[in-house]
Amino acid sequence: MRKEEKLDAASLVKGVKINYTEFNYGGERYLKTGETISDKEVEELKKFDAIYLGAIGHPDVKPGILEQGILLKIRFLLDQYINLRPVKLFENVETPVAGKSPKDIDFIVVRENTGGIYTGHGGVTRKGTPDEIASQLMVYDRRTVDRCLKYSYELKRKRDKASPVYKEKPIHLVHKRNVLTHCGDLWYRAFEEMGNSEYKEIKRDYQHIDAATMWFVKNPEWFDVIVTENLFGDIITDLGAMIQGGMGVSAGGNINPEGVSMFEPIGGSAPKYKGQNIINPIAAILAASMMMEVLGESELALSIENGVKDTVKKMKSMSAGKMGMSTTEIGDLTAKFCS
Repeated sequence: MRKEEKLDAASLVKGVKINYTEFNYGGERYLKTGETISDKEVEELKKFDAIYLGAIGHPDVKPGILEQGILLKIRFLLDQYINLRPVKLFENVETPVAGKSPKDIDFIVVRENTGGIYTGHGGVTRKGTPDEIASQLMVYDRRTVDRCLKYSYELKRKRDKASPVYKEKPIHLVHKRNVLTHCGDLWYRAFEEMGNSEYKEIKRDYQHIDAATMWFVKNPEWFDVIVTENLFGDIITDLGAMIQGGMGVSAGGNINPEGVSMFEPIGGSAPKYKGQNIINPIAAILAASMMMEVLGESELALSIENGVKDTVKKMKSMSAGKMGMSTTEIGDLTAKFCS
C-alpha cells in the first residue's frame, strides 16, 4: 500500500473520507528549476484542510536551502505559530534512558514557531575580514508570546481532564530568564499573569533550558506540557525524540489553530536508504494521527496510535534495516491493526 492507502484503511473504518492533492516541492524540483516554493504556491495551500509533508532534504542541495525555502516559509506565511512535538515512549521501543518505561516518558513540547531568533533580525558587517561582526536577535512581542501560552494552557487543561496522572504534573515554562533578561522576563511575566487570571486550577512551574535538558534525561516523568520559545524548543524536541526511541518514531505538527496546519515525520529524508524499503515509517504514521486529532477526528487519531502501539510490539528495532520487517510490511501491519 501507498501511505495514502494505509491512512484510508484506518479512516474508512471510522467513516472518514480523505482526498489527496500531491505537490512536488522538494530537492528534485529545486535542482531542475532553482525554485523552492513561491508565495503564490503557499497561498494555494490555504485551500486545504491540512498539509501532510514528506521529509525534507536532498544530498545534492546545500543545507538550509530547502529548510528555509520550504519549511520555514510555509510556517511563517501560513502563520503556523505552534510546533507540537509529542514525546511518548511505546512498549518494546528502546530508550537510551536507563530504567525508564512508557509510564515515565509521556509529555508534549509546545514550541513557539514563528518568532525568536528564527525571524532573521540582525546582520553581518565586514564579512570575510578579521573584524567580521555577525548578529542574530531573539525578538518577541507580547501578542506572539500570549497566543503560544494560551494554546499551551488549553492543551494542559485538556490533558488534565483526560487523566489524573497528567493533572498531578505542572505545565512547565522553559527559558533562560537569568541571562536573557528581556525576552525571558516577557515570557515569564506573561506565563504567570495568564496562569493567575485564566488557569488558576493548573499547576505551573518554570525551568531554565539547561536544567530542563538535564531533567529530561534524569526525570522525564516530571513533565507533561512544556512551553518554550523557538530556538530552545528546536533543541529540546530533538532530545525528546531520542528519549522516546529516536527520529524513526518522532512526529511533529506545525499548527495554526485558526488556519491550515502541517504535519511531518521529524527524521529528515535519509537519502542513503532511498529505494531500499527499509526506513522506519512509524513517525510518518504518527504524523497522520496528529493530523486527524487536529482536524477533529479524535477517534481516528486514537485508532492510528493504537495501531502503532500494536505494530511496534512486533518490530525488532526502530533503526532502519534492523526492524525485522520492510517499510511496506510495517505500514500494512499498522493499517491492519487500525482497522
